[in-house]
Amino acid sequence: MNSFLLALQFLTVIPLRIKDVDERKISRAAGYFPLVGLLLGLILVGINSCLSILHFPGFAAAIILIVSLAVITGGMHLDGLADTADAFLSGKAKDEMLVIMRDPHIGVMGVLSIVAALLIKAALLYSISAPLKIIALLLMCVLSRWGAVLAMSLFPYARKDGKAGVYIRGMNRGILIFALITTLFFSFLIWQFKGVFALLAISGCVYLGAGFSRRKIDGITGDILGAGIELAEVVVLFIVCSAGGLING
Repeated sequence: MNSFLLALQFLTVIPLRIKDVDERKISRAAGYFPLVGLLLGLILVGINSCLSILHFPGFAAAIILIVSLAVITGGMHLDGLADTADAFLSGKAKDEMLVIMRDPHIGVMGVLSIVAALLIKAALLYSISAPLKIIALLLMCVLSRWGAVLAMSLFPYARKDGKAGVYIRGMNRGILIFALITTLFFSFLIWQFKGVFALLAISGCVYLGAGFSRRKIDGITGDILGAGIELAEVVVLFIVCSAGGLING
């Protein structure tokens, strides 16, 4: 339970304030990332139900859902996306890109990446038919957090210090397998074999994306993980749309 609460504290703004924990307990918390994703998805499903009862217009409801997710997670994944965009599109050397990622100021490419991510997710969610909207909300939250676990288990940390480094250095096969089994179960429960396909697709995208990061900066960072979560959410919504979830499909 303590590991789950640590994962919840790391991935959301829920004020748990758990302190006095060692690195081993912190690293074990990564195995619960998909479960935290499921909880986030259920919260969004609840918000979606309230919006439906209040007869909110479709696109307005989609925007509220996407913004709600950003608020619950403290916008830290969007911040990671912005920092990653600023760094990778700067044309600088590795060390300079790492400095850019830690710069508290946001550049033009960072702003564009945030706006694009929010708009694309809202548009895709709006395009998904009502029967599949719940599936999309649950699956995008679960699979995107699984992607972070996979990236941490396969790729080294590009910095010498940082919060994400504790998770990455403590990753082991047991944590990865636990997260995989949990994600596989949730994916099948949510969308049967299509959910499993989505799991495989996200895993492949994570491998390619994190591999690109390794070539650029010799590994991954917390910002890369945040960017990966944001992009994985976009991919999941696109998969659901492509699988016949369009309003007019």
